[in-house]
Amino acid sequence: MANYNNHIFCVIFFIALVVLAPQAKATVTCGTVATSLTPCLNYLQAGASGAVPGGCCTGIKTLNGAAQSTPDRQMVCQCLKSAAKAMPNVNVGLASSIPPKCGVNIPYKLDPSTDCSSVH
Repeated sequence: MANYNNHIFCVIFFIALVVLAPQAKATVTCGTVATSLTPCLNYLQAGASGAVPGGCCTGIKTLNGAAQSTPDRQMVCQCLKSAAKAMPNVNVGLASSIPPKCGVNIPYKLDPSTDCSSVH
């Protein structure tokens, strides 16, 4: 009987852990996004048509590597949208062309109209 009670206790304990577990939170912050993408700013503001600066590609690759979870990718998306609103002189079309030019596949479109809650 004691063994049976221990099994029930374990099952209830694990169910409680799953139900009461905190939701996953992003570890990437807007500060991380800003730091990673600072080398891209001149390129985006000047409307450059040449090659993407090496530091910009490094930042994109670093940020993409850091944003491996859904909460992190959603946070990056939100930060990018906020930055785009705060800097109206940034060429958004040019911004969306940077990841492919740097050899990075981002699972969503870099655009102010992107619904970040749908990013996985």
